[in-house]
Amino acid sequence: MTGQSIDAARLLGRIRTLGEIGRDADGRLIRLAASDTEKLGRDRFVGWIEGAGLEVAVDRIGNIFGIWKPEGTVDAAPLMLGSHIDTVIGAGIYDGCYSTLSGLEVIETLKAEGLTPSRPIVVAAFTNEEGVRYAPDMMGSLVYAGGLDVDTALATIGTDGTVLGDELERIGYAGEHQPEFLRPHAYIELHIEQGPVLEREGIPVGAVEHLQGISWQRVVITGDANHAGTTPISMRRDAGHAAARVVTFLRDRAQASNTPTVATVGCMRFEPDVINVIPSRATFTVDLRDPDEERLKEEEAALAAFLTGLSAEEQVGVSVERLARFEPVKFDQRIVRLVEKAARDRGLACRRMTSGAGHDAQMIARIAPSAMIFVPSIGGISHNPKEYTADEDLVAGTSILLDVVRRLATEGLPA
Repeated sequence: MTGQSIDAARLLGRIRTLGEIGRDADGRLIRLAASDTEKLGRDRFVGWIEGAGLEVAVDRIGNIFGIWKPEGTVDAAPLMLGSHIDTVIGAGIYDGCYSTLSGLEVIETLKAEGLTPSRPIVVAAFTNEEGVRYAPDMMGSLVYAGGLDVDTALATIGTDGTVLGDELERIGYAGEHQPEFLRPHAYIELHIEQGPVLEREGIPVGAVEHLQGISWQRVVITGDANHAGTTPISMRRDAGHAAARVVTFLRDRAQASNTPTVATVGCMRFEPDVINVIPSRATFTVDLRDPDEERLKEEEAALAAFLTGLSAEEQVGVSVERLARFEPVKFDQRIVRLVEKAARDRGLACRRMTSGAGHDAQMIARIAPSAMIFVPSIGGISHNPKEYTADEDLVAGTSILLDVVRRLATEGLPA
């Protein structure tokens, strides 16, 4: 079943408009969750929803929903699209925003066709997907899916000492709806790949069938501060050196493995942070990812064993705090096959993929059949101002999303 095409100029224009909201004095794009700049982005997105004639709803954790329920549509669980509009610090303009705006574009296109869907269609912008200001990441969709109590989430203290619930109130996005007020029939998220595979292979579409499991931990190593010039190496309890050993252990282990396991130390801080003083304390994060749950557990166990040995060898204290833990996700094969068919019907090559990044779709998959569509990221770059996806790929991805949504909105999930 086919209909009219999306309005490419409208989609691309909105992506670029939203991409200018939240620039600092140095030109960096920064729209952290529940911040003043994210409020501006939310306001613009809500304005577009209202302009499309959709109902706007906001739940208690600040998730925004644009609801299309034409007259005569049965009161059934909606088909849901979307992602997020918050960003990292120094972001590109596509991550999350393309996903959400493409969902809105699909709804507007189907409205213009005169389609009467068999159920409502909703575009969602989930709160705090990036997890930069408040932890964990994907918080809004996690709360929405019942994986985190809403009051606990609202009480989260940010990196700047603010409380999430207070900030949502301040910017006007503390909604009245309980997160479970709207449960989807199915969920589809179109996203830039944020990796190099599609570009490298010259394939314009990815049908995402798996998403990696994620383990986040914070490690604190304690030693003794002492004079950098007068303390012999053999007599040091150097927290900085011990932390460096963890970094190299993780990298060496991942490189030596023939699995897709990846490990990253993304944050590190030394105390007292003085050039001529041996660090007495090192605090750093560890991000482990693997699409196989048993392998992910093995990596967690290997890190724990290494830290135990390190403590004894270096005579340092070691403590570990778990920040987040998400099991790998297998997306709904029926929707994955619909994505593949839509690509074939448009004459586009498509390959099945595993997502290396976390997405709201992995949370919604807990409560509804879900899947993702990827389009290429040039150079595999994301979370960076150089993040870029060609306009034709953005349009192609949204067109495939349109075809899949049209099919689901008229015929439902296939058997």
